[in-house]
Amino acid sequence: MTPPEQGGARRTTPLPLSSGAEGEAVRDIQDRLVRSGFGPITDPAGEFGPATEAAVRRFQAERQMRVDGICGSQTWDALTEATWQLGDRLLYLCRPMLRGDDVTHLQVRLSALGFDAGRVDGIFGPDTERALLDFQRNAGLTSDRICGPEVVATLDRMASRGGSTTKAGVREREALLSAPRELAGRRILIAEEGGLGALADSLGRTLRDLGAEILVSHQPDGSAQAREANGFDAQVCLALHLRDTPGVHASYWSTTGYESVGGRRLAQLLVERCQADLDLHPAEAAGMRLTLLRETRMPAVVCEIGPPDLAVVGAARLAEALSDALSRWVADPVEH
Repeated sequence: MTPPEQGGARRTTPLPLSSGAEGEAVRDIQDRLVRSGFGPITDPAGEFGPATEAAVRRFQAERQMRVDGICGSQTWDALTEATWQLGDRLLYLCRPMLRGDDVTHLQVRLSALGFDAGRVDGIFGPDTERALLDFQRNAGLTSDRICGPEVVATLDRMASRGGSTTKAGVREREALLSAPRELAGRRILIAEEGGLGALADSLGRTLRDLGAEILVSHQPDGSAQAREANGFDAQVCLALHLRDTPGVHASYWSTTGYESVGGRRLAQLLVERCQADLDLHPAEAAGMRLTLLRETRMPAVVCEIGPPDLAVVGAARLAEALSDALSRWVADPVEH
């Protein structure tokens, strides 16, 4: 069995890689694309040509990522994770935490059987370890907190007993429905990665006036923003990004077997209010696997707004529309 991957490939691979690049790193990308089912690739091995770019775009679309045909750090990480299938390696809690499609499938299977593996995020963390231990004890297996061949074989035998609803999804819905239906006292993190500082600050002031507890983050990195949101113990996270083209796109966490019900509802409301109040078209809400959405522990939405001059000239109107969407979400946080 292949030993657990501890990371490091990303650090030794020159990124980003795009059309025209050559070398062993490109060959590695091509091999991973083919192993993940996105071949054949007709470009010569090690040459990032049109066929490689097209395969990268198909992979990004399938993985609910931003589609640009460029292999940056997030695409590289996703390619690395996509090559792992449940049973390929031992899974257990370690540092850095193991990530991969095999972890996602383990979380989905455990949750479907009633063992709370936490949010389905493809990261083997403490919640997944506890769920695995509970499963081993209930199934009469060795309680070693390691997902190996015995655990995988038992999960395969019990596959037909599982349901379609994850414990994490049920818990998120119940928590949202039991929370107070007002902004006062809500802990909200507003994040922006650059260029939208004035809008983020304006939205923060508007929400504070309504009684919410606000932290505004100006970190350019999604992981850093997620750490701030988790450290702040935020109940919702809204990240604001600039886009070059007119319109608004709101994304929420969605992956194999799981989506954030609170995030989806908030994304829909953000799109609706921006359309109605600012006449922003086109507008879309969609599930995506962006870093911030994956690593936050609360409902989170990334809201992309364009064109850039709207964020400057219309910052006050935007802040009102976004605040109104958050107020509506607090009052009615999930679809019925």
